[in-house]
Amino acid sequence: MCRWAAYRGEPLYLEELVSSPAHSLIEQSHCATRAKTATNGDGFGIAWYGDRPEPGRYRDVLPAWSDCNLRSLARQIRSSLFLAHVRAATTGATRRDNCHPFVHGHWSFMHNGQIANFDRIRRRLESMLSDDLFSARTGTTDSEMIFLLALQLGLDADPLGAMEKAVATVEALSMEKSGEALVRFTACFSDGKQLYAVRYATDHKPPTLYAAPMAGPAGAKSGYCLVSEPLNDEADTWVEIPDGSAVKVCPDGMQALLFQPKLLAEAA
Repeated sequence: MCRWAAYRGEPLYLEELVSSPAHSLIEQSHCATRAKTATNGDGFGIAWYGDRPEPGRYRDVLPAWSDCNLRSLARQIRSSLFLAHVRAATTGATRRDNCHPFVHGHWSFMHNGQIANFDRIRRRLESMLSDDLFSARTGTTDSEMIFLLALQLGLDADPLGAMEKAVATVEALSMEKSGEALVRFTACFSDGKQLYAVRYATDHKPPTLYAAPMAGPAGAKSGYCLVSEPLNDEADTWVEIPDGSAVKVCPDGMQALLFQPKLLAEAA
């Protein structure tokens, strides 16, 4: 399973999540404590928003702990909204195109989890994409596929609703092809304004997701951090997001919502 961290709020340096904390994302890349595998060494990536609508991005196939460029970039880049990810591959080879975050236009997306028997439904899912979105697919992961499917299903108009439809579509096709559906989906995505995160699994065993406020100068709250596992030992600071939930972080604060793709699937 992968590990990731994301932030929205007053601008801060990426290193405050990626490299500086005691249990930073780089530390988690070789010593994760709340995942099935402690090592997440199949590449990494960061996406950040600045003065332009589309995010900047840097990805590589090296383990995060061994890339000196990542530490240097994290120390210099300051952003009010960014996503960072270290990968433990489940679907797709270890190559740059399969490293998260994935971006398309002003959207960025990263994922921790899996779609069981993805190879059996991949062709059907790809056939649902428009020519433009099909051409935008450069990797082979289930993560990139579900991101593009959500774009197809209206991510711009209704971000969480489109993601529910995408997961429901995957479940329905899995049931049709194999008689069972297993989707584990802890994901984060942004349009450069709002930050969204989802924790969901058909077997009620989703990868972990935590949220916490970030402190700015003089201890004032500067924004919110969403992570696969806490960045420090301050247990009272971190709130675990429950299964079947979504989180939206916007300028007014953080909002918790339900995430119910099964209900959409049944309604269809």
